[in-house]
Amino acid sequence: MLIKESKSSLLNRVFSLEPFIGNTPLFPLNGTFSKPGVTIYAKLEWYQLGNSVKARPAFNIIKEAVASGKLDEHIHLLDASSGNTGVAYGAIGAALGLQVTLALPANASNQKKNALKAHGVNIIETSRFEGTDGAQEYALELYQNNPELYYYADQYSNENNWKAHYYSTGREIFDQTRGKITHFVAGLGTTGTFTGTARRLKENNPNIEVISLQPDFAMHALEGWKHLETAKVPKIYDPILADRNLEVSTEEAYALIKEVALKDGLLLSPSSAANLVGAIRVAKELDSGVVVTVFPDHGSNYPELVI
Repeated sequence: MLIKESKSSLLNRVFSLEPFIGNTPLFPLNGTFSKPGVTIYAKLEWYQLGNSVKARPAFNIIKEAVASGKLDEHIHLLDASSGNTGVAYGAIGAALGLQVTLALPANASNQKKNALKAHGVNIIETSRFEGTDGAQEYALELYQNNPELYYYADQYSNENNWKAHYYSTGREIFDQTRGKITHFVAGLGTTGTFTGTARRLKENNPNIEVISLQPDFAMHALEGWKHLETAKVPKIYDPILADRNLEVSTEEAYALIKEVALKDGLLLSPSSAANLVGAIRVAKELDSGVVVTVFPDHGSNYPELVI
């Protein structure tokens, strides 16, 4: 009885956080890009608990794990993260009284590490040279050696990652544009944002073109993005979903940050700027259309940026 009551109490706390996940504003980029008949919008994903797009999958993964009885106050949520998902886990975990252990590459930003520490996350630093692939391998081995201590969330393979975007991001974008969206553009990391959002939009209107983005070079500096030709491909990735795939360089993304700050009043992170690079490239091809992308997080999370 006490176990059931504890689970019910935790699940109620989970549901109480739901209003603070998703429902982010759609912002028009009128200053940075201007072309008659064509508009670019971006979802400002830092307007939610955890301050990034990763709040959506982190919350959905936690909610489903608690509902299924796989996660409670006595078990650590374990995963690998390069930063934003980890911070989202930490923020949501702290709000729910859950313990979080994360494996992350040693070269993750100090800003992210400090945020994780503030939320009480147990950090295990892995090789900076192996990136998130190495962190995933470490987390999996830790779980396999101690299955009774951990719930291994495995965001790169967890179906609740992309489903979070299917049920929220995709629906929100379609509703916010009143169904007028013609193109969706987003980068690939865990691939959850693109996979879930694109699937929902295609179901709403098969004529919406969905374009995925990835770095043009394996040794890029776009935190959270994957160069799929050289990295471990997430299990949730669907290679036939995108209508087109475009490459974006780190240099293009960084060059755009200052322009957006001056012309649209937004301080973007490198990954947000990279998404906008792709969106602008698509928009320039059009005579008319509504292009939507996602700004995963805010530039204030990257104090090392020089603009």
